[in-house]
Amino acid sequence: MLGKKRPFRELEKKIGYRFRDQELLDMALTHRSFRFENHETRYDNQRLEFLGDAVLGFLAAAELYKDNPSKEEGYLTSARSKVTSGRAFAQMASELGIGDHLKLGKGELKSGGRERESNLADAFESLLGACYLDGGIPAARRVFDRIIAPRLADEDRDRWADNPKGALQEQCQRKYKQSPSYRVIATDGPGHARRFTVEVALGDKVRGVGRGNSKQEAEINAAMDALKGKRID
Repeated sequence: MLGKKRPFRELEKKIGYRFRDQELLDMALTHRSFRFENHETRYDNQRLEFLGDAVLGFLAAAELYKDNPSKEEGYLTSARSKVTSGRAFAQMASELGIGDHLKLGKGELKSGGRERESNLADAFESLLGACYLDGGIPAARRVFDRIIAPRLADEDRDRWADNPKGALQEQCQRKYKQSPSYRVIATDGPGHARRFTVEVALGDKVRGVGRGNSKQEAEINAAMDALKGKRID
């Protein structure tokens, strides 16, 4: 028993959740190799890993479903798989410094177990499973919202980085259930070097203005103006 000790205080600060039962957190960070070499240890994190995988999958699916009302199952499944992959979990665990807290057997420790991707990913899933057991879905969601939800938003931004019109369409549909409309409001320059000015609107409100050597270029720049100026908020 860990009693009232808080050996993982810094990790708790990083994840934004304070465990009521410290033994659950200790279990999440205990690799099976440590239990095999220390017979007085009654547990490792394998069962918590199983639970955490399910909790993470549910929270990611719920977040994606809520934020992408116009997307079909295939898109949602692909987006979830990118942010709930073993590699993604290992990266998050590394950023949190989870490897420094892992309890490993001597052999696993000598062979680089603190940096091993599979160990880090398993510990991260176990951590979410422990949060769920300690405080239910609200506890798990608190950690999810702090660490994983921003990555879902980043993934969405990266997906539209080369397609401003697509990004604007997605955000307008998500927030207002409407599509933006584009209108040429001015043309100038000689016939061989025309310049177009386009505005993009949502309903009656102009959201962005752009100029370009073609209507398409002007529309792209108008969409970028709307996104950059956060005129869709």
